[in-house]
Amino acid sequence: MEANDVWYDNAVAYQVDVATFYDSNDDGIGDFPGLTSRLDYLRQLGINCLWLMPFHPSSEQDDGYDVIDHYGIDPRFGSFGDFAEFLDEAKVRGIRVLMDLVVNHTSDQHPWFQAARQSKDSPFRDYYIWEREPKDHQRDKLVFPDRYDSVWKYDEATGEYYFHRFHDFEPDLNHGHPAVRDEVRRILGFWLALGVSGFRVDAAPFLIWPKGPAQHFDDPHEYLRKLRRHAVRYGSGAVLLGEANVAPDKLGEFFGNGDELNQLFNFLGAERIFLALARQDVGPICQLSDLLPDLPPGTQWLNFLRHHDEFSLEWLNEEERQEIFQAFAPDPSMQIYGRGLRRRLAGMLDGNQARIRLALSLLFSRSGSPMLFYGDEIGMGEDLSLPDRYPVRTCMQWSDEANAGFSKAPRKCLTRPVLEKGPFAFDKVNVTAQWLDPNSQLHWVRRLIEVRRACPELGLGQHEVLECDGGSGVLAETFYFDSGRVVCVHNLEDRPCTVRIQDQALAGQHCFDLLRRKPHDASADGELVVDLEAYGYCWLRVGSIFAPTEVGATIASAIAEAPRSQKSR
Repeated sequence: MEANDVWYDNAVAYQVDVATFYDSNDDGIGDFPGLTSRLDYLRQLGINCLWLMPFHPSSEQDDGYDVIDHYGIDPRFGSFGDFAEFLDEAKVRGIRVLMDLVVNHTSDQHPWFQAARQSKDSPFRDYYIWEREPKDHQRDKLVFPDRYDSVWKYDEATGEYYFHRFHDFEPDLNHGHPAVRDEVRRILGFWLALGVSGFRVDAAPFLIWPKGPAQHFDDPHEYLRKLRRHAVRYGSGAVLLGEANVAPDKLGEFFGNGDELNQLFNFLGAERIFLALARQDVGPICQLSDLLPDLPPGTQWLNFLRHHDEFSLEWLNEEERQEIFQAFAPDPSMQIYGRGLRRRLAGMLDGNQARIRLALSLLFSRSGSPMLFYGDEIGMGEDLSLPDRYPVRTCMQWSDEANAGFSKAPRKCLTRPVLEKGPFAFDKVNVTAQWLDPNSQLHWVRRLIEVRRACPELGLGQHEVLECDGGSGVLAETFYFDSGRVVCVHNLEDRPCTVRIQDQALAGQHCFDLLRRKPHDASADGELVVDLEAYGYCWLRVGSIFAPTEVGATIASAIAEAPRSQKSR
C-alpha cells in the first residue's frame, strides 16, 4: 500500500463554494481564476484538501445541486482551461481537490429527464422512477417535509408521477437501472482523469435505498463497493467521502469491510460536541465511543462543526435538541426543519473568542481528519434574512473594502449578499485585518492547523479518555501511535480549573505544550497537573518535541504491516 493511498487520514479539509469565494472578472460571481488566485492564502493557512461545492451547469434553484450536465462547468465559473489551471496550481501547493458527486437526482431541465418526458418508450424513461397513480405519499422519505406533502410530482407531459426525495424540480435517478450505474461510473472516471482526488458523495444512502417500486438491489452495498473499485482503478489515492447521516447502528454499513466509502462525515460527533458545549459537560463526547462503529482498515472520519447545510440534530432526542436550540439558536428564525440550525459557528457562540477557539480545538483534536467551512477561520457570521439554508452561504469577507473585497461589481450584481451589519459585518471581520493582527483568530487557526498536521497520532493512532479530577466539564484524552503520544485537555466550563491527570504512561515524562510552546512535566508517579482558563485547552506532546518527525517516518510501513481497528471519537 502506497502512503498516498491513505492521504486523507491526516488531511485538513476546507469546504469552499466557487461562486462565493472570490470574483476575478467583476461580474459579481466567484470563479475558478478567483479561487486559483487565493490558493496561496489556503496554503499558508495549512489546508491540504479542498472540497468544492457543485460547479456544474444547473437551473440555479438549489445552489448548484440541481445539476443539468454532470460533465460540464457552469460558464459563470470559467472554462475547462480555468479548471485545469486551478487543479495544476493546487497540486503544486500540495492541495488535493474533492468535488461534489451529485447523482441521487438531476434537475428537471437535465437532458436525461427531458428525454424521459418526451415518450414512455424513451431509453431514458427508466433513468427515473415513475408511477401512474401512487398509493402512498411516503412523507417520511421527504428531505424537506415542511415544503412538500409527497415524494411524487405529477408530470403533465406523460400523465404520470415521478419520484423526488428532495425538491420537486429534482427528480431522483433510478440507480437500480444498469444504464444509470454505468453513467455514474463514467462521471467518476471523467473527473478523475482530469485530476481530482475524489468525491464527496452527496446523499449517499439514497443511492442504494429503495425508491418507490422501481429501485431495488439484491445487495445494495455491492453498488458502493463497485464505485469504490472504480475510483481506485482510475484515480491515484482517490477517496469517496460519504454524506451518510444515518442511524448510529447503520453507519458501519457504509464503510463495509473497508471496501465501500473511504470516509464518512461524523454527524454524530458534531451534534455531541455542541451538546457538550451547551451543558458544559463532557459526557456527550465520551458517549461517542459507544455510538460510533469500529473503523475497518483504510477508512476514516471527517470531523466538522459546520458546513453549508443546516447543522443537523437528527440523532439527538427532543429534550437534547431543545437544549441546543436554547443555547445556540433561541430565536425560531435561527432554526430550520425542526431538527437543525441555520447559523455559523461564530454566530452560535455569540462571537465569544474563547469559546470559538475551544470548539475548534475540540474539532481538531478528534480522531480522524478535520474540516473547516470557508470563513470559519476568521469567524464569519450568518445572514438570517436569507431563506432556507442560505444564511451561512454569504460571500467570503476578504477586506473592509466594498463588497468585502469579494468583487468590484455593483452590489446588486453579487451572487449572494455580503454581511454589512452587526458584529460579524465585513468591516469588523475580514481576512486582511486579521492577517495583520498576530493575535487574531486567523493566526490562531493557522497555528492550530500547523500543530494538528504535526500530530499524526490524531489521524492514525489509538485513543483513550483519561481519568482526571477536573470535574464533569473537563475532557482529558491521549492519542498514541508507534512511539508518539499526545495528550489533549479541554475545559468546557466558564470558569478556570486545575486538572490532575494520573496515567502511568506519563510517569517521569517531559511534556511540551504545543500551542503555547512551554514545558509541562509529569511527576515520577505519572501525575500531570494542568491549569486551564475558562474555556481553556492544551495539547501536550509526551517526550521529545521532535517525536512527530520520528513518527512520520514510520507511518507508511506501520499502516502496511498492521492495519488499524480503532474507535474514533
